[in-house]
Amino acid sequence: MLATVGLLASVVATALWSGLLLMLTTILHPVYLGLGASGFADGMQRFLPIARRSPTNYGLIAAMVVAPVVALVGLWGSGTPFLLATLGLAAIVAGPLLTSRFGAEPTYDVMLAWAPDAPPRDWREVRARWQRLNWIRAAATWLALALFVAATWLYLT
Repeated sequence: MLATVGLLASVVATALWSGLLLMLTTILHPVYLGLGASGFADGMQRFLPIARRSPTNYGLIAAMVVAPVVALVGLWGSGTPFLLATLGLAAIVAGPLLTSRFGAEPTYDVMLAWAPDAPPRDWREVRARWQRLNWIRAAATWLALALFVAATWLYLT
């Protein structure tokens, strides 16, 4: 029962986070990449304070870490489902958690320090870093989702 609840919660939380990253990378990236320096700086200064403090972000990240741990407790000794869930948790820690903490958050601080009417000369490099970090987090999340789905399927069949 513990394994089933943990696996299903892992799939749901990771799928929801995957959707947020899909929207960010395939909708917001093209919007922001089409802006000039001042437009990008202004847009980020409007978007980031809201996105950084969103309860959705905190809740889903917590769920993506806690749910797999619950699943792993219930899966102990179950072989392949345990391994897949472990790898999924590792992808979550490496992607959304550590990449955000040590890559994206410092980049956000840089962008929020810009004067929107006079962004620095390296604004394109910072924008490219922002884009890369989002794709890294997205790829890690999508990998984790596939691993959690596979673990769930193997465990329940």
